[in-house]
Amino acid sequence: MELRQLRYFMEVAEREHVSEAALYLHVAQSAISRQIANLEEELGVKLFEREGRNVKLTPIGKIFLTHTKSAMKAIDHATKQIDEYLDPERGSIKIGFPTSLSNHLLPTVISSFKEQHPNVAFQLRQGSYRFLIDSIKKREIDLAFLGPVPTSDPDIEGHILFTENISALLPISHHLSERTRLHLSDLRSDPFVLFPEGFILQKIAFDACKQAGFVPNVSSEGEDLDAIKGLVSAGMGVTLLPESTFHETVPRFTAKIPIEIPQVRRTVGIIKQKNKNLAPSEKVFYQFVKDFFSMLDKFQ
Repeated sequence: MELRQLRYFMEVAEREHVSEAALYLHVAQSAISRQIANLEEELGVKLFEREGRNVKLTPIGKIFLTHTKSAMKAIDHATKQIDEYLDPERGSIKIGFPTSLSNHLLPTVISSFKEQHPNVAFQLRQGSYRFLIDSIKKREIDLAFLGPVPTSDPDIEGHILFTENISALLPISHHLSERTRLHLSDLRSDPFVLFPEGFILQKIAFDACKQAGFVPNVSSEGEDLDAIKGLVSAGMGVTLLPESTFHETVPRFTAKIPIEIPQVRRTVGIIKQKNKNLAPSEKVFYQFVKDFFSMLDKFQ
């Protein structure tokens, strides 16, 4: 069994078409067909069955694909570690991040790191809270910034970088917009603008309102921060957002007001797969991030 055969097999399985796989891999179609036939002969099973011009995985082919993907990820990870062991300053790091940390935290950290390690490359992937955790577990990304930091997942190791307050964002026309602080229960009759179900900031908002004794009346939803802030600016309702999403500016026609009761906070940190041996460049970045925020904390 050869790595080449496994790569050909995975590409055909993904595209369900031998000629398309050949075109993508820049090899002759006959070469792919021959290598897959050799693989099937060695395994003693049929991995594909024909459906017109296409091919489909057999039931045992689907099982073999699952294990092949895991094996190839492990091999690619090992190869990457060897390459970076020879030169950790030229590694590549796959970083995940949520929308709430994309405007300020991520650019600040990466630009500071690149000043010291200009040849390390980054592959950035934005995603939801659950997506980022699952991607870490599947080794599709190496590290991820996340808030709040998961504490009960046995497969995830998290390091808290800082803790921040969640504030209320109100339209400037709101009758409470000139308050210096408020109780969350003061907003029980207001329409809320929140992220859709499944987003962690929506859960944080619902949990906070529940603690304050009410269920928020959600009038509008948005899937990114700009949409949420824009809807509040337009007077469509109020929302709850972390301090880091404002980073020195508050949207026009809105007022940001701290919540006094209950105190609503979230942790923000960096996560990795538990017990995973990070590649050299990943280790350098992981330690840099921890040191970076430790230094910031000393000056605050």
